[in-house]
Amino acid sequence: MATTSQVRDYWNAHIHDLDISTHQPGTREFFQDLDQYHFEKLHHLPRLVDFDGYRGRRVLDVGCGAGTDLARFVKGGAIGAGIDVSPSAIALARQNFAQQGLEADLREADGEHLPFADGSFDFVFAHGVVQYTANDRALVEECRRVLASGGTAVFQVYNRVSWLNALSKVMKVPLEHEDAPVLKRYSAAEFTALLTGFSSVRIVEERFPVKSRLHGGWKGLVFNTFFVGTFNALPRSWVRRFGWHLLAFCAK
Repeated sequence: MATTSQVRDYWNAHIHDLDISTHQPGTREFFQDLDQYHFEKLHHLPRLVDFDGYRGRRVLDVGCGAGTDLARFVKGGAIGAGIDVSPSAIALARQNFAQQGLEADLREADGEHLPFADGSFDFVFAHGVVQYTANDRALVEECRRVLASGGTAVFQVYNRVSWLNALSKVMKVPLEHEDAPVLKRYSAAEFTALLTGFSSVRIVEERFPVKSRLHGGWKGLVFNTFFVGTFNALPRSWVRRFGWHLLAFCAK
């Protein structure tokens, strides 16, 4: 089993989506590129998550990375806090917030041991972190602990029964961060079982194919030209269960 130190070391050297911008990390242009790419790839997020709906409320982003999502909550009036196990990610997040004139409590911390009191937050956002942590249940329980009664937590993991998982195997193209110390994939049932401590859980399948900026050559051409268009032409009712992302909306 991977250790927290191994996870920290990996993510300190592999900040997610760092390669999508040609601009120097830390510049305004770099963060603009990061935001554009993030919400181009995850265009479903603003539809499912009301980034402007937490004005005056306490929001925690667990695994905040460069602060792309947290910045949107704070722009919407939330009282923001973000943690990441990677010191380089927190350094970037601080630069991002400084560039935009935003404020948040940004800390280097382990999601399995959150440095906050019970019930500290009205909303906890843990997008793309559960599948990479050494102890997924510990991270989920910590998020539930710091969530106030009546609050909501949102988690996102990778769907094992998905188009991307299958395509990766058929085309022999590794997934992003396939070499991470931990990379888990879940069925919807397994994910639901992980969240049993919440009073209610709603699972949404999302993240259908969009054109990739990270893959070139003939495989990238086939993917962007043929596969993306064909898959997205199919009725969503046929393919929804094969979405690459499973999002859980959990009430405490």
